[in-house]
Amino acid sequence: VRLVESGGGLVRPGGSLRLSCKVSGGFFNINPMGWFRQAPGKERQLVATINYNGGSTYYSDSVKGRFTISRDNAKNTATLQMNSLKPDGTAVYCCAVDTRTEYGMAYYAPGYDVWGQGTQVTVSS
Repeated sequence: VRLVESGGGLVRPGGSLRLSCKVSGGFFNINPMGWFRQAPGKERQLVATINYNGGSTYYSDSVKGRFTISRDNAKNTATLQMNSLKPDGTAVYCCAVDTRTEYGMAYYAPGYDVWGQGTQVTVSS
């Protein structure tokens, strides 16, 4: 089972990026998915999470109103649309799945047991 992120890159403050997470080798359409980020020298931070069918989402206060998480179970993908990016958004962004939670939400990194390698997002002028 693999999660592969794409869509990272360099963007100016105020710009937008769209990250994608492709799942292969398995199906997680009953499990919550999340996006996390880790900046150099800092702890991993939950950015957003979504339940199995997209009916429930959660965002950290730092991205609320600017980021949108979504998923397409038919395509085995999850997406993070990031708008109005700020320099403190510079980090490696990873998607993850909590295979041990079914039909619910998961808010904490230790609960997620399948992780992608991450994609670098740099917000700089």
